Amino acid sequence: MKLAEAMSRLGTETAFEVLAKARALEAQGKEIVHLEIGEPDFDTPSNIIETAGTAMREGQTHYSPSAGIPELRRAIAEYTAERVGVKVTPEQVVVTPGAKPIMFFVILALIEEGDEVLYPNPGFPIYESMINFVGAKPVPLVLEEERDFRFDVSQLRKKVTPRTRLVIINTPQNPTGGMLTREDLEEIAAVAREHDLMVLSDEVYERIVYEGEHVSFLSLPHVQERTILLNGFSKTYAMTGWRLGYGVMPEELAVHITRLMTNSNSCTSTFIQHGGIEALRGPQDAPRKMVEEFRRRRDVIVPGLNAIEGIRCAMPRGAFYVFPNIEGTGMDERQFADFCMEEAGVAVLAGTSFGEHGRGFIRMSYANSIENIQKALANIEAALARR
Repeated sequence: MKLAEAMSRLGTETAFEVLAKARALEAQGKEIVHLEIGEPDFDTPSNIIETAGTAMREGQTHYSPSAGIPELRRAIAEYTAERVGVKVTPEQVVVTPGAKPIMFFVILALIEEGDEVLYPNPGFPIYESMINFVGAKPVPLVLEEERDFRFDVSQLRKKVTPRTRLVIINTPQNPTGGMLTREDLEEIAAVAREHDLMVLSDEVYERIVYEGEHVSFLSLPHVQERTILLNGFSKTYAMTGWRLGYGVMPEELAVHITRLMTNSNSCTSTFIQHGGIEALRGPQDAPRKMVEEFRRRRDVIVPGLNAIEGIRCAMPRGAFYVFPNIEGTGMDERQFADFCMEEAGVAVLAGTSFGEHGRGFIRMSYANSIENIQKALANIEAALARR
């Protein structure tokens, strides 16, 4: 079989590969603590499940409009307008099966071969994968440990060229848990206006914040016409398997993103969209409780990691990841990840799974119980002591 050359440029998510390896070891009888997968370990709130089930029983099992059912698009527009403080219309909203299609479709719609896209590194691996897939040049914005995993906006200015078309930002960030400040975002907005750039702002962790405030890029003045806000239900409402996301963008672009939906997925599952309406308009107690539990876990894992010789770990301000520096152990990130799995029974991800600038780091998800987090820390410390 002869594949298209572009397929050789398409990346993957290492988390699923590490999960498969961990499951294989578990099948052999080895106990593994899972800190590799980036999803809440909570069940979807019951009111959302009940609403989707009722919709299914009432016949909401047929095709819907490609951009999403009007009721959900209206709910998303109202939710976004309330949180961001700017007017948002349903016509600006495109609903997709998960948030990833927004990344995919936006890059397909805006970027041509030879164009350049600025993106965070280390960062969500699908950014770089999709930039490469369309034949564009990925230009990394390095998240620096000494800057609490923010990139230097002065470097952004230096990296803009006549071929730059798009800037991707993510706050709070996967894999570091870092957050961009309002000042950072204002400087990014100034660069975008000066050079007529579009900005894809990935805000899927907007509600999982521990210190400071989440500032949406869309809330800044004079950027609405050049912003695509990416968001979804997976993280806030523990709905990863439901596959429900959305983009908020200029109406002119929404028309084209909708055509890409028509040509690929046809539409998002109708009864799941009814669950999304309930998520936004129903009780918000479950998301708040989930964030508080994540905070408690963060406050266990960070000092625990810093107490292990050879490891230092910054305090994340959002999301549910830590990105510890493991250079002091004498191992590189892949060696350390393998060591954790094989010698400590802990599944983690090498920092380079998120780009070349993740060298010397690993990512751990603290979407697991405090008991299991403490067990993982003890196992790693004991395994290092045996070396």
